[in-house]
Amino acid sequence: MNEHIVKQFDTDLENIRSRVLQMGGLVEQQIVKAMECLAGGDLMLIEQTIANDDLVNRHEVELDEACTHIIARRQPTAVDLRMVMMVVKTITDLERIGDEAKKIAKKARAIHSADTHFVPRIELRHVAGLAVDMLRKALDAFARLDLAAAAQVVRQDQEVDREFKSIMRQLITFMMEDPRTITRCLDMLFIAKSIERIGDHAKNLSEYVVYMAKGRDVRHIGLEEMEKEVAG
Repeated sequence: MNEHIVKQFDTDLENIRSRVLQMGGLVEQQIVKAMECLAGGDLMLIEQTIANDDLVNRHEVELDEACTHIIARRQPTAVDLRMVMMVVKTITDLERIGDEAKKIAKKARAIHSADTHFVPRIELRHVAGLAVDMLRKALDAFARLDLAAAAQVVRQDQEVDREFKSIMRQLITFMMEDPRTITRCLDMLFIAKSIERIGDHAKNLSEYVVYMAKGRDVRHIGLEEMEKEVAG
């Protein structure tokens, strides 16, 4: 491969990495807006957030095509191929995070369009903040191939899981004590589950970073083994 082709290939890869980070920024905004929809009930913001999911989907399709073209034209090997594969997996998870944000906005619409007398008082901002922080750190780990940051995201996912279980127990208690809250409690449970899934996808992003840097799939080896792989 001559020098010109090598430089063009590096440029193509860097362009794709930059576009992935743009997509990540859009998805992060979608989560923040969806939680604002839930808190404030602004129907215009709700509809805008739901509609913006099309932008996320467009990013996924365009980036997927760009990765396909790179593989077809450049025939990357070893590390470069891992980079392209990491991008393909990453954009899939980002698109799914966008889907979860859209679900939250839709549930916010249902809650604020209905009788609000029986909405349980449940705190979701903290766990949502944790999930957004995980996404930010995962994107930063992607940008800098920072393995320590990637491992930190995986540790944080355990905290998000604990928060979700606590919220679920609270909602079950609400429903048992006052059956009139059941419909809205289920809406809140679906929102909490979407937040928990966002954390799962952010964790996936971080595991892809380790795969990129180390060449090992760490998705199913557990946190301790992953931290050993990162440290090694």
